[in-house]
Amino acid sequence: MPVRRSTSLLAGALTLAAAWLGPLPALAKTSFAGHMFLHMAVVAVAAPLLALGVAGTRHDPVRRAPELFPAVPLSGLELAVVWAWHAPALHHAARSGAWAFAAEQGTFLASALLVWLAALGGGARLRESRALGGVTALLLTSMHMTLLGALLALTPRALYAHHGAAFAGTPLDDQQLGGAVMLLIGGVSYLAGGLWLTGVLLRARREARG
Repeated sequence: MPVRRSTSLLAGALTLAAAWLGPLPALAKTSFAGHMFLHMAVVAVAAPLLALGVAGTRHDPVRRAPELFPAVPLSGLELAVVWAWHAPALHHAARSGAWAFAAEQGTFLASALLVWLAALGGGARLRESRALGGVTALLLTSMHMTLLGALLALTPRALYAHHGAAFAGTPLDDQQLGGAVMLLIGGVSYLAGGLWLTGVLLRARREARG
């Protein structure tokens, strides 16, 4: 495996370890902003690093079965996962129960990995044929994370009143801070991925024309 891919894979694994074994899970139980920092560390930092680490290698599942990784439908799956876990009832369950928390974090990671692998995987042979779908999926995900983050940041009432305020003065302040974290980190990460993939596709087409 090339050094850059090994470094990306290691960075992704270390990010997950820091997210899940560090202070964020404890903070997430009492702070919505803490929950959102944890969420973004998993889906917007660790997942793309892990996907970059395996993309194009012999461990890349997209190379073996590209038909199982339709990028746009998988972005719809991630949308459903993210929005469902931010419904107040499910969010409260994940904050108060170990099994629900494990299910939340596992589905966050799995759905994000599927989207990033669908967008970035397959290697050079499949990249151009899959690039449009990958760009679309990443930009759609950026849009829905930006929308959800904005809704949480701008809402005039606390949806998660059971939370404390580890990062801000009131539960509403804490929720609005969490929404801003999602908007800035999640929205920007997926947008950057889509723009980077667009650049890769344009360079490949220029090179093909000679």
